[in-house]
Amino acid sequence: MTRQIKVGEITIGGGAPVVIQSMLNTKTTDVAGSLAQLQQLKAAGCQIARLAVPDMDAAKAFSDICKESPMPLVADIHFDYKLAIAAAEGGASKIRINPGNIGGEDRVEAVVSACKERNIPIRIGVNGGSLDKKLLEKYSHPTAEALVESAFEHLELLEKFGFYDTCVSMKSSTVPTMVAAARLFREKCDYPIHIGVTETGPVRMGLMKSAMGIGALLLDGIGDTIRVSLTDDPVEEVYAAKDILKAAGLRKEGVNIISCPTCGRTNIDLIGLVNQVDAALKDCQKPITVAVMGCIVNGPGEAREADIGIAGGDGCGMLFEKGERIEKLPYDELLPALLKRIETL
Repeated sequence: MTRQIKVGEITIGGGAPVVIQSMLNTKTTDVAGSLAQLQQLKAAGCQIARLAVPDMDAAKAFSDICKESPMPLVADIHFDYKLAIAAAEGGASKIRINPGNIGGEDRVEAVVSACKERNIPIRIGVNGGSLDKKLLEKYSHPTAEALVESAFEHLELLEKFGFYDTCVSMKSSTVPTMVAAARLFREKCDYPIHIGVTETGPVRMGLMKSAMGIGALLLDGIGDTIRVSLTDDPVEEVYAAKDILKAAGLRKEGVNIISCPTCGRTNIDLIGLVNQVDAALKDCQKPITVAVMGCIVNGPGEAREADIGIAGGDGCGMLFEKGERIEKLPYDELLPALLKRIETL
């Protein structure tokens, strides 16, 4: 079991449920726009959000956002240690830094002092694209071993100043490297880990890479917080994270939709129907399994473990629960009947 840290009121590590994070894509200086996106992320199920703080104007705006934010905020800091201190003073719930790119040890110590004073944890962010030159010379390229060695160098520096309220991330755009790094780190250390694949590319491939990398680690019992990095609306990152957690059996909230692939027996627009059911139940938090099947003969039997479902026939369909047939209906009444029945569950 990992150590435990607190990010605002959110517990990370130590057996706590895996926490979903995302990052705003608004300009931090746009306070109103950032707060609006935070509300959207909160409604989707996000628990912690990260904001870029590239300069002092952003640091001031970050402080204003913290005052009204619906969730704990992480300040993302690069190069200037003064920005980390300003964010800590401004209400950050966590500071994300790479201790190797904010200057000498005295500057790291100043950041540690500001976080210690306010009980703010630090996330060490190691990225395959920004490793120290000496590590690249040693390993020739960003290997898992290089990522882990970098993480331990940063941890040792924070520990030198008596700071242990730390979370670690070791990200790579290469799935096997990211997975291997997290596994190697977990063998050696019990600090909580934030996991995710970075720079994943277009959305379709980004979802595949994230599901593979994050999912593999979650099934190993590794990962205390996650972010699905997508070149898309951050809200979609949150929905994807929830889906990965559900697929890994780690989150029961929300609907689990099962549906059959289409075949020659399918006489309805199964693809369209599944998409309609998915859209209608996207924000439903009932922990139920809903089946959408294309064959009225085999559907209820194949999906007998589902709490409720519908199966299509030739112009008609069947509503069923736990494999038991409830009602035969015209095709255009299947979806309304399903949704009405779910309301009573």
